[in-house]
Amino acid sequence: MTSPTPRRRRPATELVHGGTLRSQFNETSEALFLTQGFVYGSAEEAEARFLNLSPGYQYSRFSNPTVTMFEERMAILEGSEVARATATGMAAVTAALLSQLSAGDHVVAAKALFGSCRYIVEDLAPRFGIAATLVDGADLDQWRDAVRPNTRAFFLESPTNPTLEVYDIAAIADIAHEVGARLVVDNVFATPIFQSPLELGADVVVYSATKHIDGQGRCLGGVVCCSKAFLDKHLQVFIRQTGPSISPFNAWVLLKGLETLPVRVERQSATAARLADVLAAHPAVTRVIYPGRADHPQAATVARQMKGGSSLICFEVAGGKAGAFAVENGLEIIRISNNLGDAKSLVTHPATTTHQRLTPEARAELGISDGMIRLSVGLEDPDDLVEDLAAALDRVRPAAAAAE
Repeated sequence: MTSPTPRRRRPATELVHGGTLRSQFNETSEALFLTQGFVYGSAEEAEARFLNLSPGYQYSRFSNPTVTMFEERMAILEGSEVARATATGMAAVTAALLSQLSAGDHVVAAKALFGSCRYIVEDLAPRFGIAATLVDGADLDQWRDAVRPNTRAFFLESPTNPTLEVYDIAAIADIAHEVGARLVVDNVFATPIFQSPLELGADVVVYSATKHIDGQGRCLGGVVCCSKAFLDKHLQVFIRQTGPSISPFNAWVLLKGLETLPVRVERQSATAARLADVLAAHPAVTRVIYPGRADHPQAATVARQMKGGSSLICFEVAGGKAGAFAVENGLEIIRISNNLGDAKSLVTHPATTTHQRLTPEARAELGISDGMIRLSVGLEDPDDLVEDLAAALDRVRPAAAAAE
């Protein structure tokens, strides 16, 4: 008698149960294996383990049972064959790109990237003979025109940080595949709850797990989701030999964060959609960008490839930097921090924080004005957040008007 095929479980269920490994004690919560190394029953077993002829763990820089659970749960959620965790989100980006590129290769990337991501593409990669071209991510012709015979990878984030542009991942993936390149997508702002880049044609997806996956401001982490072929040929040896390894403790914290990810992201995004409308109606606000609003620059793309909006809002206030600083300093509940995806609502001024290393001309090209504020919406009562924003904006209206 054949056993029945296991029923496919939905994402919210997998985020609680997926990839769980239990020890001989059959613990309910995932076990935390705080160990550097592992012992072997014999010298022969150690030899077989290092030759990959015997399954098991060798050293926590290579792999660890708690880390394995986090990786397997992320792979299930993302729909990838495998996943590998890293110490930070930037370690994930660096590993995903540099593991597949060599001197003489070329990468095409969207201009609208987090400052550290632009550093990897613009500054670090060229030091090792890897050329880079930056393009307007929304302009498909620029992606096509940037291709060279040695182009090996495309890289983008969507929605972008901080201006929340949304790029046509499927179309960009087609352009990459036509020339034999891989598309790497940073999916942090959409989260795996609202966007599935692999289903749209991307080859590799990266996350800063520090953000929504942890979701409570506790620890750092990153993850690369990809095919087993990419892992075996490029990523595994890179992580093993260069050591951007995640702490088992951090992996355990992130596992617990995954259990509540859908509940948090859906609540945060519902509140964000309401706040975006409130901001758009305020006289001190000159512009609001939020995926899901009809006035979003790529509204059609948002509707086509995203299942929801985002917990992030980008808005501009009158009065430039002075106006933006006055708003931030006038907030009581919402705190000033360059982090995002937290249970606490946070604001930052991109021109002087996350994107301060860019020249004024580069920021202007990306639409990052001195009056721009990025708001990461948390889990506070929506009415309190509405009142907090309104009070801060009301206080700066006279100053903003005078500055104009």
